[in-house]
Amino acid sequence: MKKRNIWVILTGFVIGVAALALTELGNPGNMGFCIACFIRDISGALKLHSAEAVQYVRPEIVGMILGATIVSILAKEFKPRGGSSLMTRFVLAIVVMVGALMFLGCPLRMMLRIGGGDLNALIGLVGFIAGIFVGTLWLRGGFTLKRAYAQSLTEGSVLPAAVAVLMALAAFLPSLFAASESGPGSAHAPILISLGVGLVVGGLCQRSRFCTVAASRDAMLFKDFSMLWGFLAVIVTSIAGNLILGKFHLSFADQPVAHTDGIWNFLGMALVGWGSVLLGGCPLRQVILAGEGNSDAAVTVTGFLVGAAICHNFGLASSAKGPTANGMIAVIAGFVILAVIGLANRERTV
Repeated sequence: MKKRNIWVILTGFVIGVAALALTELGNPGNMGFCIACFIRDISGALKLHSAEAVQYVRPEIVGMILGATIVSILAKEFKPRGGSSLMTRFVLAIVVMVGALMFLGCPLRMMLRIGGGDLNALIGLVGFIAGIFVGTLWLRGGFTLKRAYAQSLTEGSVLPAAVAVLMALAAFLPSLFAASESGPGSAHAPILISLGVGLVVGGLCQRSRFCTVAASRDAMLFKDFSMLWGFLAVIVTSIAGNLILGKFHLSFADQPVAHTDGIWNFLGMALVGWGSVLLGGCPLRQVILAGEGNSDAAVTVTGFLVGAAICHNFGLASSAKGPTANGMIAVIAGFVILAVIGLANRERTV
């Protein structure tokens, strides 16, 4: 087996184990890791939205960014780059967040939900793959966000430094931030453990280039199935762990922080898949790239933060009761926006 495959499988296995451990230690059910949900919680903690149930500075996100930063520096791969269609990336990130909060989870949480027996997540997986397929058609048709350029170390260090300061303030001056007293935002593992796990996962993802979108995209475009092994490793590890812990519940109903509307689970993840292909990677991959000094990814992560605020301020996010009317309209609008961005960024050949 290729060395790269071993790294990818190891990363998937560690993510699965880490997610199980964090859930046992206090994180919400089937949410040991969720990039979209955790960024949403941080957005709430910063008072960008006022949804009291989802406000908490999630150390896992901080740890993942800093873990990627540390490992990329040690590997001499911290090479700041950026300047590639920044506002377009910002808008794409908002659209992806709309889809994720319609489904109630990013692709990583989708995998963990499957690992917990949530059949709604299987519908989301079909939508995710369908969205990735549509995205690959745009790539084949000449879609590009243009090249990035080398930037200063200062530019590449802004987001890692910002999240480090955020974590320090949250730890020592928690009164500065909003914090949930009930709901998903109030459920969390101990801060130091969450931060440490995030550091490990961030470092491993940096080395393996782990990306949930790449698992299907690369298979479709290049017949490269390397990343698929990591995707499967997360799911298999999660299933095995939940069976051992007695927390595997195969059903559509009564799943933690999930709804049973199949159409909108499908469409939400289809929007995430398509948008992530245009961005060049899933939300997890964007967080890791931001840690490596990629300012385009840092802008994307900022877009996720703003997108989460928009979703909760304007009633777009789903709940366990199901999607909202505003959310349904936003998802359809998201597909239109992706099509317009796709058409506007095709390279024309003479």
